[in-house]
Order: sequence, then structure tokens, then C-alpha cells
Amino acid sequence: MDLTMERAKELNRDAVTEEHLIIHSLNVCYAMGAMARHFGADEEHWMAVGYLHDYDYEKYPEEHLKHTEEPLLAAGVSEEDVRAIMAHGYSIVNDVEPLTEMEKSLFTVDELTGIIQACARMRPNGITDLEVKSFMKKFKDKKFAAKCDRDTIKKGCEMLGMEVSEVAEICIDGMKAHAAEIGLAGTGQE
Repeated sequence: MDLTMERAKELNRDAVTEEHLIIHSLNVCYAMGAMARHFGADEEHWMAVGYLHDYDYEKYPEEHLKHTEEPLLAAGVSEEDVRAIMAHGYSIVNDVEPLTEMEKSLFTVDELTGIIQACARMRPNGITDLEVKSFMKKFKDKKFAAKCDRDTIKKGCEMLGMEVSEVAEICIDGMKAHAAEIGLAGTGQE
């Protein structure tokens, strides 16, 4: 059975409690929903996988994804969904290669949403009027949101057979609809 948002939120409730990690989970969740739409896949399913992707990060930041597989399988999450979550650590913390569109999307948007969030936070209207060309300027500036790994994003986009700007546009649109919830509605002040 596919993972639902309700189940993903139940599983994350005790595992992910820090506000910035919850926001990151939501950013990835909404970006994944938009990617699912793009690929004609089940939106809620992809959103739920995105929401759950950092299940063990808060408790085990130094051992990320080493405490994910067993507890999630034991909780009834499908092997397919657990594999998708594991694959976002490909070449960073493990060798689970992203093979499906869902796995490749999660691998790519995890880092990408960090740069989108950083861009939106600098704007008076947050993400609500963020355009791809503004994002791409920041993406090319390696000093901006320097912790976000651009090589991982590029590698993910190559796997998807898409341009960075194309994936960014899909993710920005997916996140825009939830601007207030993810703290990116802006202040409206210059």
C-alpha cells in the first residue's frame, strides 16, 4: 500500500521535531508533489515520501539514513518507498542509486529546495513572486546558500533528463501554493 500523508506525519511526529527540519520536510514534500504532477504520478504518495525522507536525521545527523530502513519497514512502509528514501543519500552516505522517477526526483529536490528557500527568504514577497531566472542567478553564485550541494542537484537533473531551471520551476510552483505554511509568504516590506 502506498504511503499516505497522514501516515507520514504520524511517523515523523516523534522523529522530526525541530522547526527548521519540519519546514525542510514540507518544502521537499510540496516539491515532490509538483514533480509527481509533472510525471503524471500519484501526488499524495510522492508528497508523503518527500515528507518522510529525513526520518532519522534529527536523532542521527552523523549517521543519516543508517536508522531509517529497519524502523520504517517495521512500521509498514513499503520496500519501494523505503528504497526511494534511502536513494536520496546516494553517493553522499550510501550507494543506493536512484532508479525510478520518484527516487531521482527526491535525490534532486532535497538540495534544490534549500536554495529555493534561501532565495525566497531574501525577497519582500517571499516565494510568491520568485521567478526561475532570479533563482538561476542565485544558483550560479556558489557563495549563496553554499551548504546546498549544486553538484548533487546537477547530477539529479541529469538523471531525470531535465535542466536545472526546469526542475526548479516545477519545485517553485509546488512550494508557492503553500507559501504561508512554509514561512515563505514574505513580509511585503522592501
